[in-house]
Amino acid sequence: MAAFGLHEVLGDTQRNDSALSRPIHPVLLASQQGPFRASTGLNVTPERGLEEECADVVIVCDIHLNRDETPEGRWPEEIAWVQRHLNSGALICSTCSGSVLLAEAGLLDGAEAASHWSMADLFRDRYPDVRFRPERILCDSGRGGQLITTGGASAWQDLALYLIARFCGAEEAARVARLFLLGDRGYGQLPFASMARPRQHSDAVISKIQGWLVDNYATPNPVSAMIERSGLPARSFKRRFSAVTGYTPLEYVQALRVEEAKQMLETEDTAIEDISITVGYEDPTFFRRLFKRRVGVTPAQYRQRNRVGGVLI
Repeated sequence: MAAFGLHEVLGDTQRNDSALSRPIHPVLLASQQGPFRASTGLNVTPERGLEEECADVVIVCDIHLNRDETPEGRWPEEIAWVQRHLNSGALICSTCSGSVLLAEAGLLDGAEAASHWSMADLFRDRYPDVRFRPERILCDSGRGGQLITTGGASAWQDLALYLIARFCGAEEAARVARLFLLGDRGYGQLPFASMARPRQHSDAVISKIQGWLVDNYATPNPVSAMIERSGLPARSFKRRFSAVTGYTPLEYVQALRVEEAKQMLETEDTAIEDISITVGYEDPTFFRRLFKRRVGVTPAQYRQRNRVGGVLI
């Protein structure tokens, strides 16, 4: 859990013999009194309750949400506590899906925000005023640097180094990075992301087209083929498809093709040019550009980092 990792890494600033202007004293807080079992199964014992603490920095750690759950009406005590600290000048941060709480509080409206890439659908549907940045690891989300959101589950490491550099200096951040072997994720989250799950819907025509695409995504002129099979006028089909899936027809096809390419890069030695043709792109140059735009790295870089049986970074 991010909370434990942050507690250990940030707390190490107190153990450095070098003179520090402002070492960090982390405290684990929760609204629930006494030990409780987290969604991961680990037992958590908060050091203090929310009502007892006034903090200079607040970090909202990752939140567990099932696909059928909504954030509506959840965390009222935590949201009020965070808002009070924001108004009093505290630095408010989140790790991974913790940004959902900040979005639910309305703190991210009109601002860019990072979160785990799997939260893209939730932000799109429930928080349309937030400019969601799924590729970002760490994002200055406004209020003059008073709101910081971070991406995937391990992005707490980047947040820890950011906070140490901000409050203790770059030299201390470098020392902690070396001590804990905290590495660089300069490529962001996109290399780790998969196609966002399309929305659940009851449109039988679109469902039929989605089923057909599973085996026919590489067909030439796929959008035209989809429209023809649907029996709908082109504009009506595109409008209905986007409304129920959250993707335009072309974006949906590209996402399917890129996911198949990623699987081939991870498990096969097939040349990238041949993978391009297999997934439906006769022009390897176009395929490479599309792949990098959607994944954040080139096909060759993705293969190097994710090859099954090879060295994983």
